[in-house]
Formats: sequence, C-alpha cells, structure tokens
Amino acid sequence: MAISVVMPALEMAQETGKLLAWRKKEGERVTKGEPLLEIETDKAVVEVEAPGDGILAGMTADVGAVVPVGQTIAWLVGPGEKPPAKSAAAAPGARASSSPERTAAGVAPIATQRDGAAPQISPKARRLAKERGVDIAQIRGTGPDGTITSEDVQRTADSKGASVAVAPAPAGVQALSQVARLMAERTARSWTSVPHFFLVREVDCSELVAAQKKWSVEAEKSQSVAPTITDLLIGILARVLTKHPRMNASWTGEGIRSNAEINISVAIAVKDGVVGAVIQRANVLRIGEISAQRRELTERARAGRLRPPDITGGTFTLSNLGMYKVDAFTAIITPPQAAVLAVGSISDRVIAVDGKPGVQPMMTMTLSSDHRVVDGARAAEFLSDLANAIREPERWLE
Repeated sequence: MAISVVMPALEMAQETGKLLAWRKKEGERVTKGEPLLEIETDKAVVEVEAPGDGILAGMTADVGAVVPVGQTIAWLVGPGEKPPAKSAAAAPGARASSSPERTAAGVAPIATQRDGAAPQISPKARRLAKERGVDIAQIRGTGPDGTITSEDVQRTADSKGASVAVAPAPAGVQALSQVARLMAERTARSWTSVPHFFLVREVDCSELVAAQKKWSVEAEKSQSVAPTITDLLIGILARVLTKHPRMNASWTGEGIRSNAEINISVAIAVKDGVVGAVIQRANVLRIGEISAQRRELTERARAGRLRPPDITGGTFTLSNLGMYKVDAFTAIITPPQAAVLAVGSISDRVIAVDGKPGVQPMMTMTLSSDHRVVDGARAAEFLSDLANAIREPERWLE
C-alpha cells in the first residue's frame, strides 16, 4: 500500500514549510527512518525521515517550494505500484514550485473573493498583520480559496518597507545562513511583539556542584553519560514547573493555553546561530535519561541533523552560557512560550554565611517572562521555589 509523504507541522501556528532539499531521487528505494528531505519553517531547519519503506514516486514539490502543512508532496510505493491520483486539495496538474505560477499579465493567480465579503485570513496571519501594522484589506491572499497567509502578510510588510529606495548592500556584507536568518527573524519578532519583563536571582550552588560530581562518578563506573550542570538544571526546572503551571503555559493570541506536558527546550549553539532542542516530559525523566537525550540532541543539532520531534512542543526554555564564563545575561522568549531562564557561570563569590563573610559557588539566574501570561508576583514565586530547589538538588531529582 502506498504511503504518503506530507509536509509536517512542527508547531500549532505553522501553516507552511519550505522544501530545501530532497535526499533521494524519484525512483530510488527508501527505508523507513532514513533521511528523506530537509525543510525550513519559521522555527528551524530540520531533517524529515521517511515514514516507511518503498520507492519514492509522485513527487509534487520542487526544491524551494513553500508547501501547506499536511499537503502530500510524494509517495512511497511498492515495486510496480503507481502513486495514487493527486488529491482534490492540490490543483489538478499543479506542482508546488519555488516561484508562483504566473498568468500572461505576469501576476500570480489568486482565488476570487465574493464582493463585499470580509477577506479570509488565518489566525497567525491576522496576528502578524496587527504586529506589522498591515491593513489586511490591502492584501490579496494566495492560500486556498484566497485565504490570506502569514507569508502574504510578510510579503506585503516587506514591500511597504521596500517602497523606500534602498542602497545596495556595501561590499563585504555577509549573507546570512538559513539558521542565522531564522534566528534573526524570530528574535526580532519576539522582542518587538512580546511584552518582556525580567527578574534576577542569585543562588548558592554548593549542593548542585556536589551532586553533579557525585553522579558523574557513578556514571563513570556504569559507563553511562555523565550529567552536566545543564542536565541537573533541566531536571530541577521541569519538576518545579509542576508547581507553577502558569509559567509552563503559552500565549495563543486570543488567550492563555495551559500545557499538559512539561517539555524543556534547551538552547544549543550551532554554527551561525542557536536552536532549541526539546527534552520531552522532562519532569518525569531520571537524570541519566535527561543526560543521554541532551547529549544526543546536541550532537544532532551541531551536525545539522535535527528531526521534527527534536524541536517540537517546547513549553519552557533554558539557556545556559556558564560554560563561556558569562556571569549573567537576559534571553529573548520563544513564542508561544511564556518564559525563558538564562543562567550564567557558577563562580566563587563572597557572601554572608551565618552573619560572617564566606566564599560560596554562586550562580545568577535571569528569568524573562511574557507579561500577557504571568505577572511579577507569579514569576517571583516561581524563581524563589527554583532557587530553593537548586539548593537541594538530590531531594528534587531522586
């Protein structure tokens, strides 16, 4: 039986994906789980695995094409089997292309809209139009039945900005890679549309360092992955979030959505940027499981081999720059998440211990929160509980 290959959805607000590369040619045999194509969304560049065994056939999307989520772009068939006829959702005889089909007048065809009817627009596109100050009445939708998509809004916003004469880029300006461009777009959009506020807290990490050393020795004896400070923070953070569900919630544009699972997105430095790899249900994982998953995700991220599940479903982000000897920093929220925790290096500092000067290993935590989802008091209570948990890591990670 033929197996369809569709454009996957990596997040709820995703409408389309851009096809960057086919790893197999039409007519080649494919094995389930092996890399089949590479796509780009507004979240990341990821590798998509083959959903089954078969021969690649009926490819309907070219490299560079922007394809709606859920649309079939190829089939995996058996020997001598032909791919099914194209679904009604695809235009008869059409093939998704990197540039829109043009009429004789040189204008991309657009579905006709009923006179006097309000334009159809996706929720994501409506939010983006509001953020960019674009009048949706001036946009012609290119989606199904003339629906206005986020790409239509972005194109209109860009054209408004481009109406002012722009000088050519000066010599020596470096073009951004796909990862760097996505990071630039997402951080700029978050910083300008999400009402951030910040709380800072220092915490004594004496017990955290001791626990990390203890479990590293145990891991060496069992020949397993030694946990890092980041691994311990992931486990503690996820468990504290169970007491503070609002910090684990998301902003949908219309209201606050509670998330049943606690999935910690870990910021990982890669060439030209940062990606958020997700530890799913981190609150129920043992420290050894977190360490193994985080290490595997890091290796795949730096090799450019992340898969859709690796970056999907994050509900809270942790960013650790301690290994770069950074004392403290503030991080930008990844929508629709409500918060991100930025942690600096653990270093010896002089503090008051039982009323006398003492030297303790201290770490600075900076919590960035979305004021639409949480207020200062909620965030402060969460940060206080987190600091207390870091002082007793073994109790929380047993």
